[in-house]
Amino acid sequence: MEQQESQRYTSFKEFYPYYLSEHQNTTSRVLHFIGTALLIIVAIAAVLSGEYVWLLLVPVIGYGFAWVGHFFFERNKPATFKYPFYSLASDFKLFFDILRGKQDFKSKR
Repeated sequence: MEQQESQRYTSFKEFYPYYLSEHQNTTSRVLHFIGTALLIIVAIAAVLSGEYVWLLLVPVIGYGFAWVGHFFFERNKPATFKYPFYSLASDFKLFFDILRGKQDFKSKR
């Protein structure tokens, strides 16, 4: 499912299928999952320890793993650049869908 240049997503419901189409590669999905898990762990540790400076690592960890997945494995441009909020919400939805078994690391095309 390739996005048309003129198409704009105006809801999360219509964006998420596009997001999944941009996350077909198994390695990329694993990297997204690891990055999201680590950022959750770091955020919780920062809050529980009172070391809020660790929160500065959250975007580096999350985007770092995801962008490696896009640039080296998916070979596409992250949706974050055009749809930052939908993309972030989709990262968490995919993470929790994988945990619940609703999605796999291996995409079903």
